[in-house]
Amino acid sequence: MAASGCKIETVIEKYGLGSADPVYDSLNEGLLARWTGADGRSAEGYRSLTAWFNRRLLKRVYDEHGRESLDARVESDYETLRGDDDLRREELVESLRVDGIPGGDVVDDMVSWGTMRTHLNDCLDGEKATRPAATDWERDSVETAKDVARQKTESALSSLSTKGEVDGDDADIEVQIQLSCPDCPTRVPFDVALERGYVCEQHRRQRSTNQT
Repeated sequence: MAASGCKIETVIEKYGLGSADPVYDSLNEGLLARWTGADGRSAEGYRSLTAWFNRRLLKRVYDEHGRESLDARVESDYETLRGDDDLRREELVESLRVDGIPGGDVVDDMVSWGTMRTHLNDCLDGEKATRPAATDWERDSVETAKDVARQKTESALSSLSTKGEVDGDDADIEVQIQLSCPDCPTRVPFDVALERGYVCEQHRRQRSTNQT
């Protein structure tokens, strides 16, 4: 039973989001199945389910307003709305406004992975078997690479600051490993790709189809 005041329940009701799979009577049942890996499917992480839910929301809005809602279009627009490129996001929001869609409101209604985690664990009382930590050395390798890059950047910044080429006294150095799709501009942080199991859902499905 979903808790009163849950944002995901509010969004489901506001936009009339139904089940995406005829096997399940509700969207919540489908979310739990995807999360736990029911019926032999691969279990998905919180970030993957969050993106899936938000794209369902965006597709629903597009369908209601007669805007093209093919998977590729929805995924591309979703990445833009949730991305860091302010100019592209503003241009897309304006394009949505022309089609009668309040883009800002839709973005505000999208949920975070923390909200998804709370919804699955607390609102829906879901339980998921703990996956063995089989990727500890891989994670450690990436963290080591980030530490090395950070140290070298600190040294270079200190040198440049001494030469007067840049004021690095108040600078915070952030190092992030990102993975990009070889077939489209989609790019995500390493930990996000590891959590959800892929970089680009659209082209992952296409490659899987071509291999069968």
